[in-house]
Amino acid sequence: MKSVFKGLVLVCGLLSLSGCSPSKSETFTFTAELPPNVYYRASAVYVPAKGETCRVPGGKNTWVGFNRHWRKEYKPDSKIALYRTVSGCPLVISHIRLDINAVYGAGWSDQGGDSAGVVFREELPIEYKEHFNADGVSTFYGQCQWLFRTSGKPRVLRKILDCKDTDATGALTRGRPVAGYTLDQLPGKTVKMKIKLLAEERPYKRDTWVKVPNGWKRCMGKGFEDPYAFCRGNYKDFSHFMMPDGKQCIVYPGCTE
Repeated sequence: MKSVFKGLVLVCGLLSLSGCSPSKSETFTFTAELPPNVYYRASAVYVPAKGETCRVPGGKNTWVGFNRHWRKEYKPDSKIALYRTVSGCPLVISHIRLDINAVYGAGWSDQGGDSAGVVFREELPIEYKEHFNADGVSTFYGQCQWLFRTSGKPRVLRKILDCKDTDATGALTRGRPVAGYTLDQLPGKTVKMKIKLLAEERPYKRDTWVKVPNGWKRCMGKGFEDPYAFCRGNYKDFSHFMMPDGKQCIVYPGCTE
């Protein structure tokens, strides 16, 4: 996959991480501006600092989680340390793994998610390096969209979240939302992820739904035993499906014609 994230990882793999001493305690804030019912979960990952030959046994405690239980307790601001010492080994932050989680129903499984990331290095090519405004805030952008499908013989409607990287104007770039920073940019600053959720949803797989004036109809396929139910040119025979709340419908999202 030719994505900006992979480009960042490749470039960063060729660059050394910044050195540090255990006495350093610099932090920065990670935050997110997200649509309603969308949340993030983060894992800040640390590796031995530049020049260190130590290793953490089993890699234990080399990452710190934020919003792990986002359904019960969610905080948009996460204070993240640049440096840590674990098992006597000085560590420096390498990257943040981000899960973007969105809820579309009342059930525990009525959710979808996708990924994003932030990479930190001593040096980065200028095309991969984000910048901060006068208030010390740097924002990177993305957009997400719901993709819908049906599951099982009852054809229960399920949704998949698909997120992509954009620039500040909303124009698509490549890959998942991602940003890159050098370590000296970060102390006392704020990194913000701003995500837009598109109003328009679309089918997860092609040739499974047909567009109608007030939504989409599900092709019947070979019957309810058919797990894929492609249209294959049959745009007259449609099936009902079940919404996550148990309501039976024939058109999505309007339910009825």
